[in-house]
Amino acid sequence: MHGCSKPGLIALVAVTSLLAGCATGPSSVACAPVATYPQDFLDRAADELEHLPSGSAVEEMLADFSVMRAQARACANTAPTGR
Repeated sequence: MHGCSKPGLIALVAVTSLLAGCATGPSSVACAPVATYPQDFLDRAADELEHLPSGSAVEEMLADFSVMRAQARACANTAPTGR
C-alpha cells in the first residue's frame, strides 16, 4: 500500500479490528466465505481508493464490505466443527 493518508482508511482499519472480536459464541448458521486477494491486487485497490474524493459512495461501500468480511472471519473462527 502506498501511504494510507485518508482518515477514512484509518477509521476503516480501526472498525474492522474492533468488530473482528464481536463474536459471542458458536453459531448454527453457515458462515459466508471470505475471498482472498493477492497482494498486488490489494496494492492496486489501495492506490485507486486514494484517488477517490473524500467521503465518496465507493469509500463508504468499501467500509461496509470490510465490516462484513470481519464478521465472516469471526463467524468462521467460532463456527462449530461438526464433531
